[in-house]
Amino acid sequence: MSLGSLLKELRVDEGLRDAAKRMEITYSYLAMLEKGTDRRTGKPLMPTPETLQQITSAYKYDYMKLIEAAGYLHDQAYNSALKEPFAHNPSLQQWYKSLPDCNEKDVEKLKTI
Repeated sequence: MSLGSLLKELRVDEGLRDAAKRMEITYSYLAMLEKGTDRRTGKPLMPTPETLQQITSAYKYDYMKLIEAAGYLHDQAYNSALKEPFAHNPSLQQWYKSLPDCNEKDVEKLKTI
């Protein structure tokens, strides 16, 4: 199943604007994702892993199934983004890698925040 078909199925009867608002993306971008192409260029869309995470949260759907539907598991150029946490945000990535140096109490505090 394509990502667009899956997104339409997950949205059910909810309006584009309402769904997009819950995802914190524009409704026009959600419409393009559902169609599978950029309406301006006609080229296929590949949402970022972060956008897919927003969709996962809004629809309470399995992240890896969205990743697969988006084509990340078959695209070597994007596979590296999945292997490294926060690949698109170097400062978060550095912070994440420093977590093992933190004591357990500090990590527990972070979880609650």
